[in-house]
Amino acid sequence: MHPKFIFTVGGVLSGLGKGITTASVGLLLKSAGYSVTCIKIDPYVSIDAGTMRPAEHGETFVTADGGEIDQDLGHYERFLNQDLTRHHNITTGKVFQAVIDAERHFKYAGRDAEMFPDVINEIKAQIFKVIIDEDIVLVEIGGTTGDLENQPFLHAARELGKEYSAVYILVTYLPFLKNVGELKTKPTQHAVISLRSTGIVPDFIITRNEIPIDNPRIDTLAKRAFLNPGDIIDNPDTDSIYKIPLLFNQARLAQKILAKLKLKITTPHLQPWKNFVNNLTTAKQPVRVALVGKYVQHGSNHHRDVYVSVIEALNHAAGYLKLKLEIIPVDAARLETRGIAELADINPAAIILPQGWGSRGTEGKILAAQYAREHKIPYLCLCFGMQLATVEFARNVARLETANSTEINPTTPHPVIHIMPDQAKYLQAHQYGGTIRLGSWPCKIKSGTLLAKAYTGKKLIQERHRHRYEFNNRYRARLEKLGLIISGTSPDGKLVEAIELDQKLHPFFVGTQFHPEYQSRPLSPHPLFLALLTATSSKSPPKP
Repeated sequence: MHPKFIFTVGGVLSGLGKGITTASVGLLLKSAGYSVTCIKIDPYVSIDAGTMRPAEHGETFVTADGGEIDQDLGHYERFLNQDLTRHHNITTGKVFQAVIDAERHFKYAGRDAEMFPDVINEIKAQIFKVIIDEDIVLVEIGGTTGDLENQPFLHAARELGKEYSAVYILVTYLPFLKNVGELKTKPTQHAVISLRSTGIVPDFIITRNEIPIDNPRIDTLAKRAFLNPGDIIDNPDTDSIYKIPLLFNQARLAQKILAKLKLKITTPHLQPWKNFVNNLTTAKQPVRVALVGKYVQHGSNHHRDVYVSVIEALNHAAGYLKLKLEIIPVDAARLETRGIAELADINPAAIILPQGWGSRGTEGKILAAQYAREHKIPYLCLCFGMQLATVEFARNVARLETANSTEINPTTPHPVIHIMPDQAKYLQAHQYGGTIRLGSWPCKIKSGTLLAKAYTGKKLIQERHRHRYEFNNRYRARLEKLGLIISGTSPDGKLVEAIELDQKLHPFFVGTQFHPEYQSRPLSPHPLFLALLTATSSKSPPKP
């Protein structure tokens, strides 16, 4: 096995878009005819992202095999249009756990387990664990150069660069000082010095900044970092992450990387991607979608990371349908106090209610479901959203005024949503990480439903899950009599996977226990998001 490696590291500060950079480079190389895979390294000591607060960490992405992972893996899947696994995410927790387990099993033959070489070797072993026969392996190292926690991973990357062909990309921030009207390169110079102290010299620097970099700054940075000016790629703020591969392509980044890796230089075939981006940027027909959630606010700004897969799935569908998408975040907790006036003021063409946890803001979400149902606004609700739509229907249509989920009210007289039997024991034992229903599960679709129409007549689909609570079958017949359709179930019929309203009652009201957003891709948008946006106009739903 002789893979070529590309390592992406960060400088100055985090949140610069290393994941988008890695995904974009992967797309370019795959479009140039090479087989690629991507690995995300997270330096935190947690085993995975499953128990982290969404408002602090952002969305937890779920792989088909049930991995709960940093949202960057979602970007990899979307840009590369290929599934990855839980093992494509490496954390300090996973590495330390493996080393300690090896020591307990006498793998080190009585000597002490050490950071060098044991932790470093384990990092390299976990990288090689996911490599099959790909030409190029992209590895993103989370955090910022100089952080204590990512030092072992940088040293592992350095060793791999000595053993195999490797390219190192530093994604760094250039602050813009408005009072002097220029970008400053000094923080990046220090980041390069810090990176070189680990034995790594960057082959490329990708600059992130509010305004484009000018030639004097490029020349200064090139001299201080010992690079050719052409190996400094500017990536200023843009209105769409999907433009970034095209920006890199203009700079011939793929060809430059292939040259350094001593691989045959070919030109990326990006016409389908260009068409998608063109549709996004030239669309004129507006569509306004209200996204109702409990994590939409982050201080005084809108939080963009918690529902990133939902937002991108909407973008994929909008690009396919040539719609000018406007997403309006609606704080579910604020909706509780303001009432339907919050939604009435927005006047959305569609409403979407994504995943969530806990009791805060739930009454606002239930109110949003009621507003969408009564005003016949196209509505899509996912996971916890589907559960609360069931609660709303039970309260206001079936007249079970005290209906609720036992997650919100454990003593509710009408638990239309309750915990899965095998999940109760995990909660009692405080076993939270990796114990919920995760990964890809089959769903049997009822013919003649909106779900069947969206999936173009498929009878069985595979979708990804992340939940502990389920539709309570004790209330199934009662709610079905009043127009709630169980349009998707587990193959044995025991678990409710999707609901919808009779089309005589509502034109498009669909809820899924699964997360369709995890499988949406720019060049193959998910059929449910296509169906939602199609329902806002007179268009016939297209086949993705």
